[in-house]
Amino acid sequence: MKELVAWIFGFGLILNSVIFVPQALTIWRKKRADGVSIVTFFSFNALQLIGALHGYFQHDRPLMIGMLASLLTCGAVTVLAVTYRHGPPTMS
Repeated sequence: MKELVAWIFGFGLILNSVIFVPQALTIWRKKRADGVSIVTFFSFNALQLIGALHGYFQHDRPLMIGMLASLLTCGAVTVLAVTYRHGPPTMS
């Protein structure tokens, strides 16, 4: 049972990092971040960093790697949202 839970948890970590990719692609393609809560994504980033550090200090490499992967993809959303918060610059 312990092994099954470990596999499910590992799959969940992969899924957790993948779920941010569509949001990042949407922001990047549209060059707009309407409706994206930057505070929420900064909070996600902080939790993922803490999770990665916890994995490091507990010598739990899969947790550390999974959280770093999520931090990378969620961080991409955060950077894009900050960059395109008000849409592309217009010439006026």
